[in-house]
Amino acid sequence: MIRYTLVCDAAHEFDSWFSTSASFEEQAKRGLVACPVCGSPRVERAIMAPNVARTDLGPRRPQPLPVPAAPAAVSAPAPAAPPSPTALIGEKEAALRAMITELHRQVRENAEHVGERFAEEALKIHHGETPERAIYGQASMDDAQMLQEEGVAFMPLPRLPGSAH
Repeated sequence: MIRYTLVCDAAHEFDSWFSTSASFEEQAKRGLVACPVCGSPRVERAIMAPNVARTDLGPRRPQPLPVPAAPAAVSAPAPAAPPSPTALIGEKEAALRAMITELHRQVRENAEHVGERFAEEALKIHHGETPERAIYGQASMDDAQMLQEEGVAFMPLPRLPGSAH
């Protein structure tokens, strides 16, 4: 049996056992392996360090387990914080992250930040009420739909990795 650490497309990590590597591949391809947290069938093996026994040290002897000291007072254990989802990124993802970061830098350097007044300012520029210039800021989905219906040319920016905006 082989134990794999798996990760879904939502970065939930979990372990599962398979009889062979081919068995995992076949089950994953058929959508039979799913994340126990979110149910996503898009699962792949996480990068793992191999568990290889060293033969140059001779046979290993089991170490005795330490005996814990009795607690002075019984208290409820503190609840463990849930692990935060983590995913390793490959070269393509790293390149995409660099491109998004560069795009944000270019926008900051070449456009005026208008914050939450983006839709209002974009409409004024579109109707010729203010001089044409490059702007950026925030817009709600309703504002974006209204701008699209008005024929205003705009483009949503992808979020910077690891940022709230």
